[in-house]
Amino acid sequence: MDISFKFDPEVLIGAETLSMAGTIAKRHGSRIMVAADHRLDAQIVSRLKDILVDSGLEAIVFDGIDESSSVEIADNIVELSQAAHCDAIIAFGGEKAQIISRMAAIMAPMRITAFELIEGRIFPSKILPLLAIPTEGVTSFSFTDYFIVTDPRSRLIASVQSPHNLYSAVIIDCNLINILSSNTAAAFILEGFFSAVEAFCSARSNFISDTLLDKALSLYAKLIRGGTANFNAEQFAQAGFLTAVGACASSPGTGAALSAAVNARTPVAKHLCAAALFPCVAQRLVSARPEKMSRLANLLGAPKPPSVAEGAASSVTVLRQIMASLNVSDNLKEFNIPLDRVTAAVEAARGLDMTANSPWTVSEEEVFKIMKEIL
Repeated sequence: MDISFKFDPEVLIGAETLSMAGTIAKRHGSRIMVAADHRLDAQIVSRLKDILVDSGLEAIVFDGIDESSSVEIADNIVELSQAAHCDAIIAFGGEKAQIISRMAAIMAPMRITAFELIEGRIFPSKILPLLAIPTEGVTSFSFTDYFIVTDPRSRLIASVQSPHNLYSAVIIDCNLINILSSNTAAAFILEGFFSAVEAFCSARSNFISDTLLDKALSLYAKLIRGGTANFNAEQFAQAGFLTAVGACASSPGTGAALSAAVNARTPVAKHLCAAALFPCVAQRLVSARPEKMSRLANLLGAPKPPSVAEGAASSVTVLRQIMASLNVSDNLKEFNIPLDRVTAAVEAARGLDMTANSPWTVSEEEVFKIMKEIL
């Protein structure tokens, strides 16, 4: 198999890497738009602004992004950045802040709206440089040439094309990941673990992706075995980065699309949707990728099996046991979500191009079975 792989953005991972934001942002001009997560502590946002100012930059802060924000917020960011003649955008916060900032960086030079971006496959010749500072780690879509957004008009997910040179840099400060509470840390870890498993088992996997993702899986397994009481932010950051690069070389999985689809139609957080879907999708990967699922079982501490098939099958059993020990549910039944509410959403997810890379047949019947299992 031929391998073609290119990785562009500068990535800094470690403690106190936030201090480099001014040095990096200064490369693009003197005025910087900071699109910040509303959930961030005001002192952390103020610290970033001080870092930029100390580097001789003017910082314009927009801190109105939260988990319930619609993608239309990107229009506000574009308007502010244009009025202030900003030279770059800093995406500061969780996944929603990263997605909305990514949209704004694409939209600003073309002067288009969020809806226009969602509706068409637009390939811009110019973008506003984007510096990402994620506070929940990176995701499987962080470095891909597309990402998933929710259209607020239909509450269905859609895929948006992303220029390969969009990111100026990605700064992952392990100290900022401490905002994860012990109640949600386990679900976040499982969501990342799920992303790594799907990319590892993808039909597009290759030598590079397998190497990166095997290491990511090892790190996630250590995090899970360590429990949330001993949460290691540095390991979490490293595992997320390896997963994101591995998914870029391979492909994100169908489960990532389904969890986003359910989250788009319900009030359930995406990491909880992903955790609930994990065992169901893993069960289908057992027959599709037995050797890789047997490797997963080994990483999770399952006894050495007499055969690859039995080892693969044990991965789902061990996974459910671990989830129970972490008090993370393997279903969403407590939310009383009617199946009708998510049917159109998951069908839209099934129709995304990325599902073609799934090693199991993502038929309408199979997706319907999965939804019945978890709802």
